[in-house]
Amino acid sequence: MRRRVSALLKALYNVILDTMRVKSIQFTITMSFILITVTVMLIVSLVLYNKFAKTAEESAALNTQQVIEQVQFNLEQYIKGMSDTFEVVDAKIAKSRGIPSDKLLEQLDTIASTRADIVSIHLFTADGGLVTGVPTTEMRKNTRLLEQSWFKSALDNPNHLTFSLPHIQNLFKDPYKWVVSMSKGVKIEQNGNLVDAVILVDINFKTLDDLFRTVSLGKKGYVYIIDDSAGSIVYHPQQQLIYIGLKYENVEQALKFSYGKYMDVSEGESRLNVVRTVNNIGWKIIGVSYLDEVVTTRKEISTFMIWLLVIVLFFILLISSFMSARISQPIKRLKKSMEMVEKGHFDTYIHVRGADEVEQLSRRFNLMVSRVRELMDQSLLEQEIKRKNELEVLQSQINPHFLYNTLNSVVRMVGNGKKDEVVTTITSLSKFFRISLSKGKNIITIGEEIEHIRNYLIIQKMRYKDKFEYEIQVADDVLSYKTLKLILQPFVENALYHGIEYMVDEGLIELSVTMDKGKILFQIRDNGVGMSEETLKSILSGQVKSEKGSGVGLRNVHERIQLYFGMDYGVHIDSELEEGTVVTITIPALLDEEGEGEQ
Repeated sequence: MRRRVSALLKALYNVILDTMRVKSIQFTITMSFILITVTVMLIVSLVLYNKFAKTAEESAALNTQQVIEQVQFNLEQYIKGMSDTFEVVDAKIAKSRGIPSDKLLEQLDTIASTRADIVSIHLFTADGGLVTGVPTTEMRKNTRLLEQSWFKSALDNPNHLTFSLPHIQNLFKDPYKWVVSMSKGVKIEQNGNLVDAVILVDINFKTLDDLFRTVSLGKKGYVYIIDDSAGSIVYHPQQQLIYIGLKYENVEQALKFSYGKYMDVSEGESRLNVVRTVNNIGWKIIGVSYLDEVVTTRKEISTFMIWLLVIVLFFILLISSFMSARISQPIKRLKKSMEMVEKGHFDTYIHVRGADEVEQLSRRFNLMVSRVRELMDQSLLEQEIKRKNELEVLQSQINPHFLYNTLNSVVRMVGNGKKDEVVTTITSLSKFFRISLSKGKNIITIGEEIEHIRNYLIIQKMRYKDKFEYEIQVADDVLSYKTLKLILQPFVENALYHGIEYMVDEGLIELSVTMDKGKILFQIRDNGVGMSEETLKSILSGQVKSEKGSGVGLRNVHERIQLYFGMDYGVHIDSELEEGTVVTITIPALLDEEGEGEQ
């Protein structure tokens, strides 16, 4: 404590020496000059920085919008071209009489040859029969044609052209291709009768893929497409995300917009999303730009302004130091007296005469030294109270990792239909938290502490199944005695996570509580892998804490016990590699105020 006070006085002395070397008016001018200069520079820098950043972001957004609008235009033109081709196919089929016919097949082949991106053109009856089409490839069996989405959509919406999501074409025996299907329900003349039929035109999806891969939105930016009605991804540069993309792209947010933009955060990076809707087919184009790429100049200007502030501050300090270089004799005498106090001589009083400010300072300093002597004893008491409070807060913390793992185990049990195990786990978890909180009390009965650790072991037993067993032996006559709460859990955690978890064989944790000569002895024994002498020293020095448990360090338990009950009590650990670990906790045998007192 004396060192801290001495350091504080030394800092005060340096400040006083630096600021009182000139007359008070000079000090006022110097400090005013520094404050005004720095304040103005900070305000101007912040205004310019914010203005530039906002302008840069607006430019980036505008550029992204222009790119996406161009993509939208190109896609709409492509879709229009394919729709026109489909209309030609539809018209040829509608004019044909007595389908199938060689003339119609020749016309379809001519149409297919005009576009390299057409994979196939086929006509099916409503019951799934192939009428005609090109190429003339044999159909595969078990295609489940009637269940295909494009087929059902065509029959459900006759005379309406529909576009399917990308899929593998599996109707024919040719090599499978990734396609988008255009389909439409129509009427055809067959054997003199009008029957329902479905026209199918498959487009090679690689054409769309090539179209979007040419789009550049920085080094990491990209474009993807979603279907407005199905809420599914139609295209994504990472093809596997077409199936699992909902987990990685904020599709729900994109569905809210027909034309607009929004911001989101992915893996800690801010992204600008621009949404445009493709007319007629209900697809949405989303362009994703990473702001750390399009606004890189923001970092450059912030770096420049920081360096400018540093240089200006350096010159201001240089000028201020020159102005404060005039040292008067009263200040030197004041310096010597303060050095004595800095060394710990708090009985020193200074008597300096000089300018009014210096004389007032000496009187104030004498008052301060007297006050410091009074505060030192008070500070020691406050530090001890503060330490108690910190330890109380620390021991009440609950690790969310333990809660997460427990709830995750409950979810798996529910999924496996283990209702009894779910009830047991939830009940134990409820009792575990109830005792952990204990209505804010730090002192609970040994019975409650044992119940707390038993519930903890039940939960861990459910999680680790047959990984370990435990035994609890407690004399009935000690259950009503008092103890600090949460002194057992850190050591049981340590035994489980660092001793038993890495064993091949089944582990065993033994807990016993006995009373001997007015002392309560808690003993936690495990047959785990044990610890080396170096690891044991690290634990006892407080360098190692239970990372998966309550967060209460093993050394903190020892300090809490000594803080509440005295230096004769605490924690003792014995451990050997491959032999296990034995932890002994000693506290006084105490009953509550209505009992017989200390035993």
